[in-house]
This record gives sequence, structure tokens and C-alpha cells, in this order.
Amino acid sequence: MLTHSTLPDIHAALAGLGATLALVTLVWLVSLAKRNVSIVDVFWGLGFVVLAWLYRATAPDPTFRALLVSLLGTVWGLRLSGYILWRNWGRGEDYRYRDMRQRRGARFPVVSLWTVFWLQGVILWVVALPIFAAARAAGPPGLTLLDAAGVTLFAVGLWFETVGDLQLARFKADPANRGKVMDRGLWRFTRHPNYFGDAVVWWGFFAFAAATGAWWSAVGPALMTVLLLRVSGVSLLERGLAESKPGYRAYIERTSAFVPWFPKS
Repeated sequence: MLTHSTLPDIHAALAGLGATLALVTLVWLVSLAKRNVSIVDVFWGLGFVVLAWLYRATAPDPTFRALLVSLLGTVWGLRLSGYILWRNWGRGEDYRYRDMRQRRGARFPVVSLWTVFWLQGVILWVVALPIFAAARAAGPPGLTLLDAAGVTLFAVGLWFETVGDLQLARFKADPANRGKVMDRGLWRFTRHPNYFGDAVVWWGFFAFAAATGAWWSAVGPALMTVLLLRVSGVSLLERGLAESKPGYRAYIERTSAFVPWFPKS
């Protein structure tokens, strides 16, 4: 049963949404100057960092849980944004945005504001609801078993993300691997260890929120998981890989798509 202490502070939540939309609008203005919408991908992780500290700073009675969640959110967000910045450096605009720019023509700069920047801002705000709940809750004051589960899930997820990204970067850096399928290390057990790790991290943040009774915040990691599996993650990426890499269909047949598991013979 929901009580007053477990219900979200609507005014504080809307303030977070307003701050998020203001920030992505500023990023949109920068994208107009640079003619590169891909900078929104770099901002994605940083947006969570800003929200985490905003929620803690405006909490009426911040707890140690609020500090812990803000710190973990900062680690996750900075790692992700730093990696995307390094990966995209000098590569120009992502092909998805180039195609959109070509289709929209002169209207693209304005259209991109709500179809790319504001849309991602709203998604960011929804995904971050567990951080909002955990950062602003007054109790319980001490850490619980659910908080311990949150730390564990966060650590496991971050490990999968970080190791998976590093393994893939090293694989791509070797010219001998051009055109080949990455099926080594963590990629032997799941076709997307980085996406799997991302989802686990956010279910970890939900565990912190659940410790305060904010079960409603499950909508955040649920949305992130759906996006990773069905929208901008696995489905979108594999659509092109199956056509461009000759061995990818066989890789799909023997390797789990998301949750790590032993490959089929």
C-alpha cells in the first residue's frame, strides 16, 4: 500500500524534468553550432550525474543512501560519457542522425529539438526515477539488505559494461579483425555484455529505491531494459550486423542475445 512517505514529490520530480529539458536544449544549441547531433549521446551519461546531485541537493533531509546513490550515479555516468566521447572522437555525426538530417532537410535543426533532444531528455528523466526516489527519501536512515543488493547489482552491471566495452575496443583496434565477429571474452557468452550490464546497473538503482518503499520507480529500469532490448539497443544494432558481417547469423544462433549463458555447440 502506498503511503505519503513512499509517494513521489510531484513538484520536485517536475523540477527535475524542467532542469533536464533545459540542459538538453542547451546541448541542442551546441549541436546547431557544431552541426553534429551526436553530442547528445555524450551528454546522456552526464545528464544522470546532474540529476543525481540535483535531487540530493534539494532533498529535505538527505541520508547516506542519497549520497551513495549520487556517487554511484556519477561513476556510471562519467564512465559512459567518457567512453562515448573517446569512441566518437573525430568520427563525425552518427549515421542515424545523418540519415535523419537528409530526410528532414532544412527543417532538421528544429525537428531534432523535440525528436532527439527533448525525447531523450524525457526518457533520461523517467529512467532516473529510482535515483530520484532514493536520493529524496527520508528513510530508512540505515542501509538495508535491499541497499546491499543495489550495490551488488551496480558492481556486476558496471563490470559487464566496462569489460565488454574494453574488449570490443581492443578487438576493433586490430586491423586483422576487420569484418570479423567479436565472439571472445564476455562476448562469447552474450552478444551484448555492455547492454546487459547497463540494465543490471539500473535494476541496482531500483533496489536502492525499493529500500525506501518506492516500488513505483521500477518504471525507470523497466523502460531502460525495453529500450536496450527492443528499440535502440539489440534490435537496432543487429539489424545491420546480420547483413554486414557474414558470420553474424551463426553467432546469433549459438550465443545468448542478452543474459550471459554458455554458447551452443
